[in-house]
Amino acid sequence: MELSERKMKILRAVIRNYLESGEPVGSRTISKYTDLNLSSATIRNEMADLEEMGLIMQPHTSAGRIPTDAGYRIYVDDMLRSRTEEVEQMREVLVEREDRLESLLQQVAKLLANNTQYTSMISAPMMQQNRIKFIQLSQVDENNVLAVIMIEGNQVRSTLIHVDEELGAEALLKLNMLLNSNLSGLSVEQINLGLIAAIRQQAGEHAEMISQVIEAAAQAIRPDEDLKIYTSGAKNIFRYPELADHQKASRLISDLEEKQALGSIVQETLESDDNGTGIQIYIGNEMQVASMQDCSVVTATYELGDGMRGTVGIIGPKRMDYDRVVGVLRDIMKQLDDLYKN
Repeated sequence: MELSERKMKILRAVIRNYLESGEPVGSRTISKYTDLNLSSATIRNEMADLEEMGLIMQPHTSAGRIPTDAGYRIYVDDMLRSRTEEVEQMREVLVEREDRLESLLQQVAKLLANNTQYTSMISAPMMQQNRIKFIQLSQVDENNVLAVIMIEGNQVRSTLIHVDEELGAEALLKLNMLLNSNLSGLSVEQINLGLIAAIRQQAGEHAEMISQVIEAAAQAIRPDEDLKIYTSGAKNIFRYPELADHQKASRLISDLEEKQALGSIVQETLESDDNGTGIQIYIGNEMQVASMQDCSVVTATYELGDGMRGTVGIIGPKRMDYDRVVGVLRDIMKQLDDLYKN
């Protein structure tokens, strides 16, 4: 059924008001609720048309209107279509951004190694504290509900949840409102047992399903442990006699390839910025990594907005040109910010 944009806005307003209040909705309420800037008389005429189309009904004389099953169906189909388009568009953008970013980080690592003649590393950005943006439940079939979870940084996660019976449009809408009013903007640390218990109680007979959705949401916003780190210039180690010993160099190159040791450097850099400059310098035994006891490591934190942060660093001998390295890192931090935004 095709509806004009104005009729669709009024239908949405009737349904949303009814879901919130449980009371029939009048034209005066709609005139305050929508951005149509229409008179109550005009809205009454449109509501009369919607009633003739079987999308809303008047439960008794002199009452406002409530949605019919057909009205709910149009509302839900329109909502799901909009959400699906939004999620698909976001996924396309994210794939494009991820491919572009990976290529950019590899180029940055190579550029740093070539410019400094040391070894470089750069970690992919990650969210330090993910938060839920919104949750959308959609009925796939009578036994399955799809939970789509969008988190800060516009990352999308989805999970399929088994249900014993079809929930129905009104139940889904109420559960969506329940989840988003309670969980939107929260981090994993803020989703505590008390909050979960309160949401479960409000969910009533759907408490078990809601528990699965909350667990999926909590999982989605937990910090990503699969950290990507790009390196370049490992062969530059052999330029410096104090690092070129075969056994020492082999251990150092092995650690650079394995990335586990670099992961600890990344985490430490992201968690501390004592001098407030974004630059950290580790000299010799200040490093917890055994293979880097004869090295110095200079790192910096870069930010790409939406709470996304990563680490860029230079690994070289203790006698490295610190002034130049710090200057290069500061320049790269600025360029990363400019390049990514453009």
